[in-house]
Amino acid sequence: MLQAGSLHLLCLTASSGVPLFSRGVSRQLPFSVIGSLNGVHMFGGGQGAVLSCCETDSGGRVVWKVFQESVMLIAVNGEQGGAVDDFQLRRLLENTWNCMVLVLGQDELVNARNVERLKRDLRSCYRLIDLFLEGAGDGMGDLTHCADCLLVPQPGPLQEALDTFTQASESEFGCLLVHGKVVVATEKWWRLAPQEVVLLSALVRTFSGSSSCDHPVFLPQGSPTVPLRLLRFQLLPGADLCVLCGPAPSLQTAESQLVARFWCPLVETLRGCLALSGRCLPGSVKLHGDVLGLLLINRESRRAVSTVTPGDTPPGRPRPARCRELLRLFYVFAATRYLGPEEAGVPGERRQGDPLEEDFTLGFSHQPLQCYLVTEECKLFGLQTPQHQLYLLMPVSVPTFALRSLATRTLSALTSSTGF
Repeated sequence: MLQAGSLHLLCLTASSGVPLFSRGVSRQLPFSVIGSLNGVHMFGGGQGAVLSCCETDSGGRVVWKVFQESVMLIAVNGEQGGAVDDFQLRRLLENTWNCMVLVLGQDELVNARNVERLKRDLRSCYRLIDLFLEGAGDGMGDLTHCADCLLVPQPGPLQEALDTFTQASESEFGCLLVHGKVVVATEKWWRLAPQEVVLLSALVRTFSGSSSCDHPVFLPQGSPTVPLRLLRFQLLPGADLCVLCGPAPSLQTAESQLVARFWCPLVETLRGCLALSGRCLPGSVKLHGDVLGLLLINRESRRAVSTVTPGDTPPGRPRPARCRELLRLFYVFAATRYLGPEEAGVPGERRQGDPLEEDFTLGFSHQPLQCYLVTEECKLFGLQTPQHQLYLLMPVSVPTFALRSLATRTLSALTSSTGF
């Protein structure tokens, strides 16, 4: 049966192995264990070997990665972690490093001269790192590295308001988020690296206590050493407006002069977006009653939409939280064995020696386009086309021979109704 284990995340200096922080969803690892994990990696390096991952006698997994020759991150999965493999752990390490760069900047991490000060500064990253450690809420962007989206029936008025508001804010980078998912964004926002869009959306979810804020951020790929200003305005609880800008305008000016002018006429439209936040799909999209959850990825735009509450869930079927867990596990299963994760470059292109890709795929001379998995709890089907990847979660009562046709019809219904 698919199940997830507990995760621990360790951060140390790469040169001396001084612990910088330790985060985990359960009790902290003993210092002796942390020292051993660092020591075995350093021993391998001294012998000319790069230790990247290992499996413990109890079935746990450990993954190491050094970033910029300055910081070493270690992800440790617990004894019952057979379902959490190297793919997820490597994603966690990448996301953690990007969180640190986003908040502190690359120079602060690479050229740190005072370790104690760096430890204190890293505390400002904890909430964001913990969000990724716990699975990034109800999104899938931490795994897919595609922007989580919410599809609304009439995005035109929202897009127009966002474009004019962003221009009035002397910026070209603007975004409207509903519970951390992108509803509309400017063209330049979509040109950010998909991982940066995921990071910024997650960062906004950590803000609380005020209706607006002015937060400095470093873009891990676009601007890792020069900070930008992230202006965030809470239009309604759960609906956030974000702008990346330079020195102007001031937060007070944007809040007092611009927000009300452009967004007050759209309050009811925003409430409609909030009503869709659980389903993430317009009411016009009709899905088969056996669809318990889905993940749809646009391979060209690197955007994704996912839901585990497409309709009423009949009794006896997995709860939404379990459905999401199963859907995430199936994505990892399919991405590492058959369909391939969506990375930068040519969508779906396989790269020899990619550490995120299992050796299992090397036995194929072709690119698989479909796969399925049957468990005691559910049945799952993955479908790939030149433009999309679709992952479906269905009850065990659905005949296995019907999975393909159901997935094909679902993909057609989604793309024809939304243009996604």
